[in-house]
Amino acid sequence: MPEAQFNDLIHAPTRLRICGLLRAVNQLDFAVLREGLGISDATLSKHLKTLADAGYIRLDKAASADRQDARRLTWVGLTRKGKDAFDGHMSALRSIAGAID
Repeated sequence: MPEAQFNDLIHAPTRLRICGLLRAVNQLDFAVLREGLGISDATLSKHLKTLADAGYIRLDKAASADRQDARRLTWVGLTRKGKDAFDGHMSALRSIAGAID
């Protein structure tokens, strides 16, 4: 289990939700993630870039058999570093919340 450590980068509400959704799966399609969060392509791209620059997520492009054009699907998944950072952040939040009791 990663050490409980508050993470300012992950704590931003949209990035926290992104990491929470990704933690439960191996990877998600960009469009599914965008729809699940109810945000625009540009907003999601901005947050994904921040997470990718930190090494917390991986982005994989793949051809789509369902499309007739050359557009590709973007798959998003947490890296081991991202999982550890998210888990540590959640542990820190639990500790903070427990201190309130």
